[in-house]
Amino acid sequence: MLYVLVAHLVMALGAPALVSLLGRRAFLVMALAPASAAVYALAWTERVMAGEHPTQVVEWVPGLGLELAFRMDTLSWLMLLLVGGVGALVLVYCSAYFSPTAQGLRRFGGVLTAFAGAMVGLVTADDMLLLFVFWELTTVFSYLLIGHYADRKASRRAAMQAIVVTTAGGLAMLVGVVILGVQGGTFRMSEIIADPPTGGAVTAAIVCLLVGAASKSALIPLHFWLPAAMAAPTPVSAYLHAAAMVKAGVYLVARFAPAYSDTTVWRSMVIALGAGTLLVGGYRALRQYDLKLVLAFGTVSQLGLIILLVGLGTRGAALAGLAMIGAHAMFKASLFLVVGVVDAATGTRDLRRLTGVGKALPWTAVAGGLATASMIGLPPFAGYVAKEAALESLLHGSGPVWVDTVVLWAVVVGSMFTVAYGIRFWWGAFASKPHLGTPPARANEHVNLRALAARGPAVAADEPPIDPARIHRQPFLLVSPAVVLAVLGLATALVPHFGEDLLAPYADTYPVGEPGHLVLWAGFTPALALTVLVLAVGVVLFWQRARVERFQASLWTGPEADVTYRKVMRKLDDLAADVTAVTQRGSLPFYLGAILVVLVLGPGIVMVAQTAWPEQLKAWDRPAQLVAVAAICVASVLAARSRRRLKAVILVGIAGYGNAVLFLLHGAPDLALTQVLVETITLVVMVLVLRRLPAYFSNRPLAASRWVRLGIGLAVAVVMMGFAVVAPLARVATPISVDFPAEAYEFGHGKNIVNVTLVDIRAWDTMGEISVLLAAATGVASLVFLRTRSGEILRASGAKPATTASGSGVWSEGSADPGAALRRRGVTEKDQPRMLVWLSAGRTLAPQRRSVIFEVVTRVLFHAMIVFALFLLFSGHNAPGGGFAAGLVVGIALIVRYLAGGRYELGEAAPVHPGLLLGTGLFLSAGVGLVAFLLTGNVLGSDAYDIALPLVGEIHLVTSLFFDVGVFLVVVGLVLDILRTLGAEIDRHAERAAAGREPGEDTGPFEAMEPDSIGGGRR
Repeated sequence: MLYVLVAHLVMALGAPALVSLLGRRAFLVMALAPASAAVYALAWTERVMAGEHPTQVVEWVPGLGLELAFRMDTLSWLMLLLVGGVGALVLVYCSAYFSPTAQGLRRFGGVLTAFAGAMVGLVTADDMLLLFVFWELTTVFSYLLIGHYADRKASRRAAMQAIVVTTAGGLAMLVGVVILGVQGGTFRMSEIIADPPTGGAVTAAIVCLLVGAASKSALIPLHFWLPAAMAAPTPVSAYLHAAAMVKAGVYLVARFAPAYSDTTVWRSMVIALGAGTLLVGGYRALRQYDLKLVLAFGTVSQLGLIILLVGLGTRGAALAGLAMIGAHAMFKASLFLVVGVVDAATGTRDLRRLTGVGKALPWTAVAGGLATASMIGLPPFAGYVAKEAALESLLHGSGPVWVDTVVLWAVVVGSMFTVAYGIRFWWGAFASKPHLGTPPARANEHVNLRALAARGPAVAADEPPIDPARIHRQPFLLVSPAVVLAVLGLATALVPHFGEDLLAPYADTYPVGEPGHLVLWAGFTPALALTVLVLAVGVVLFWQRARVERFQASLWTGPEADVTYRKVMRKLDDLAADVTAVTQRGSLPFYLGAILVVLVLGPGIVMVAQTAWPEQLKAWDRPAQLVAVAAICVASVLAARSRRRLKAVILVGIAGYGNAVLFLLHGAPDLALTQVLVETITLVVMVLVLRRLPAYFSNRPLAASRWVRLGIGLAVAVVMMGFAVVAPLARVATPISVDFPAEAYEFGHGKNIVNVTLVDIRAWDTMGEISVLLAAATGVASLVFLRTRSGEILRASGAKPATTASGSGVWSEGSADPGAALRRRGVTEKDQPRMLVWLSAGRTLAPQRRSVIFEVVTRVLFHAMIVFALFLLFSGHNAPGGGFAAGLVVGIALIVRYLAGGRYELGEAAPVHPGLLLGTGLFLSAGVGLVAFLLTGNVLGSDAYDIALPLVGEIHLVTSLFFDVGVFLVVVGLVLDILRTLGAEIDRHAERAAAGREPGEDTGPFEAMEPDSIGGGRR
């Protein structure tokens, strides 16, 4: 079974490529995936009949008891055969249904194949959690399929409606699954059903399971999403709403019915939902004019009937229900496919405009006639055999007499409706009709029948009946799938005993009732008399259809489920908007303050009231710690009360440097070094950002708010200090960190515990962190860059030299140099001495922004910092340093180059795109893990090699160094990307603003190709 799922996965992933290569003929290849499921089921037919149930279990997460468990019994066999067989025919149908130039076929083919695979997993899963996973996958895939025509509002609305309803039901089902698993001590369905748990919690679980089934199978009052889903392409309707998705709820009820059908809550809900849906769907189908809507409401009605039969709890009804599952899949899928053929040939589905279609499309009419005959229960078709078995079982019910009577007559009346709308469908689609004189169909005409009656019988002038002479025949591949399914509905009915032998083993697992039988002729029985009554009344309802429609229009319809849903969703949107307006005020200080207040009031109060405190506390180890803490406290208080942004940033930086001093005094030089480097880069980045922000937090001196900030800050500080004191006392197990020193040296081959932890012991954490860094860099760049991003690096060779008079140059802000005359006093252009070039791009800076001392210092220190970073990188395994610290040192060196020479100097210092560094670093780190896995079987493991080199001596090489190099590249790429965005790009914004243009204002389609205001290259 796992191989069948893999086949669907491979085919779904390869579908886009197949469609690109073969066009719509690729659907013929995709049909092989569901066909493999049907073949697999057929191959196991004899063994399943003999009581052999193949089981396959693959351990997933053994520590949590999660496993991929699959099992195929009679019910799974039947569902797998239908899902695979109908799915294959629908995909063949798709190869002729869609236009060769249709858009979105690559996505559609992949999603439809993936949906088929999800259904295969759903009907064969034996683990309830795995069942839920596949259940939700069908929900997601159905959303994509129903909304295939994304440019149509009706499709988008129908898709959203379907996913909201079915997801809500799925969540309810998950609650039931968890309760059953906990109460039963296992999540294996076969074990739960064999020994079902009981109790009040299980009763709640049963309700949750049935709510999930009701949402999936479109039972009242959640039935409205299925007719709306007719906005999907016809192949989707034929598969999802006849043989697959809606049958998932039926499958769930049939699966748990042997265990819980004897409970009161189960029987009450099944009878109410099943009988109510059967009658409502059939009644609504009588007044539809769109052929797909006739079938949609008919499907709702049939699903109610099937749920009623498989969930009633008797063996006879269960056998009839299983037979009806198969019959319904065949005739309803065939009818949906027939509608697609008629729509493609005539351009309409309005049965009032269709006439003469049967003569023009004889094979399609035959397929529709055979499928309709099976649907309304005419002999000798599968629908008749199943319905006869159902009536016979209900006539010999095992429950209270009044309950059996209500259920029986609900089925009888519902079957009458089925006959009426079944004949209405075939007559409307294929009969040659005179001009009816009634208005054309609307997709939601059933919503307001009173308005329809008031309009009268006038026909819209622009919607005349179709001309039968213009109906063109459809290709063989479009017609043949419907014919095959319709003929199968006849063929299976001719051997009812074979169907009984296949399905009876599962029906016999039900707790009560006499065994049922599937027969084509049982003699003159009360069931046959009811069948004749059903057919007769159904024919009369069709014959008097005009009076029936007027009668329906005269009745009070009550609130429409679809309209009620939309009203509820609008009220929910309004409520969400009101709540958002109160809580999401657009103020970051408010958000942070709310979070911190909750921290103080929640965990803080619990800590004070219910936590044991140590008997003795040592204030400090050495007086220097007190000095550092005092500096931190003073800086924090002043930062909380500060009104100027720059002042607050500097004070926060002082507090950070104070923490670095504490790390150093505690004997953690590696942490101290990292803290200093991070604080330095953070301080510079914040200053870069502040260039585009107001100098003050607020234009008004709000003293009260400053005291509030200070109070919250002090409260949080006290609470966090308390956590630091009491947290060690709460430990009940030995921390794993006690083994880090020995593990770092023995397995990580290094003496620097911090660095070895990052690149070896907790390498997975580091991998996640650098991935987050890459995502953050991408996000920052996406927010700041308002123009087209490219891989070009701004170099000094492509820049124009700055001039003193025009006010050009980096950081000139459009103003001329006020000190130019003073600097040039007594010096002519001819006599101007030649100056040393300390920085390559110094000439691009505005003269008033240049500092010779800063340029000289930068020239002297830059290369030394790079060498120091390399030292930290290669020595970090055994001494303070490592890839992270080395990357920060290089980042600071780049910052110095940028501050001294501007954005073009940054390009000279690092002539490489930051994305290349980020990607290479992540690839290198991941590649080290992959290589380690291939060589040792341990992902991200490390090994050490001692290499003797001439003149150099002994080198101790640890493979985790390459992982550290990847971290180094990611950090350098991140800093470089931040400098390009928050530095160089904001510089460009300021220059454009000084020139009177908005930063993102484009003057034409080639704005991104224009030369920079300073440089001459492309942006």
